[in-house]
Amino acid sequence: MSNAKEREFTGRHMLMIMLVAFGTIITVNLTLAYNAVSTFPGLEVKNSYVASQKFDANRDAQLALGWDVSARVEEDMLHLVILDETGAPVEAELLSATLGRATHVRDDFTPAFFWTGKDYAAPVDLAGGNWNLRLEAAAADGTVFQQRIVIYVKG
Repeated sequence: MSNAKEREFTGRHMLMIMLVAFGTIITVNLTLAYNAVSTFPGLEVKNSYVASQKFDANRDAQLALGWDVSARVEEDMLHLVILDETGAPVEAELLSATLGRATHVRDDFTPAFFWTGKDYAAPVDLAGGNWNLRLEAAAADGTVFQQRIVIYVKG
């Protein structure tokens, strides 16, 4: 027979297991909550009620333009294409354009667009994944056009 003394499982052992288990869960939850709040890009509008009062009129004016807007990345160039209802390219006044990730603002930047005669182009160096182009442009008649365009970059 062995002279080794068997260790008992006591209440102290159970307490330690519970503290470690729940401590781990609470630590992970707090870390995730902190990261979610600290990386949130911010508000879309300052006052959602005021924005909602103008939403229908702004949307109708924007739809009346008949623009079809798309963006793609080819060989380190971002191409922004704006076409009217006949399929002709539109040279609009770009009020603002911000390219960045959907989840944080760390990579946000303003592309240096130039008109090529058929679209807007800007040199970019993008890592793979999803990117958002938040565009605000104005038509010749002053109508403001706003759209968020999702761009997928391979890599």
